[in-house]
Amino acid sequence: MRSEVTALTVRELASDDLDAVAGIEQASNPNPWSRSLFEGELRMSPSERHWIVGLVDDAVVGFAGAMFVGEDVHVMNVAVDPAVRGRGYGRALLAELLMRCVAQGGRQATLEVRRGNMAAIALYRHFRLGPVGIRSRYYPDGEDALILWAHDIDSADYAAVLLRLGGRSGEAGD
Repeated sequence: MRSEVTALTVRELASDDLDAVAGIEQASNPNPWSRSLFEGELRMSPSERHWIVGLVDDAVVGFAGAMFVGEDVHVMNVAVDPAVRGRGYGRALLAELLMRCVAQGGRQATLEVRRGNMAAIALYRHFRLGPVGIRSRYYPDGEDALILWAHDIDSADYAAVLLRLGGRSGEAGD
């Protein structure tokens, strides 16, 4: 599995990526973000938002994005093309996103995840994101969301976790 992840190149989201990102989002979520929402994210200041894409052979295979609220990093979206899931790309993208957010001053990370999305919950456990509450009927279809948090993501201990999970210390591709 690790050898497949090394083929992943990570870089900042660009406007040329929006069609691919919107397609992955459409295939991944029952209530997908629209292309125009992603366009709006690109217009946000880098001090407020951070978005990355993962590429294999120059094709976008996944993306991840976060919003800054003070020192808190709110992971808004992580998705991988269904055709290439299970290869560690989501893990590598989230690790890279969090490393870049720490470099921008992030100290805690949070996100909401569908209560029934066991694959995502398992992934987030690797990142020491633990449940702290529930947002009842959070999603448009009425499903609850678990609220997950990880603290001290700026520590040396957490940096080692991120490197182990696939982060690359801010370098675009290895």
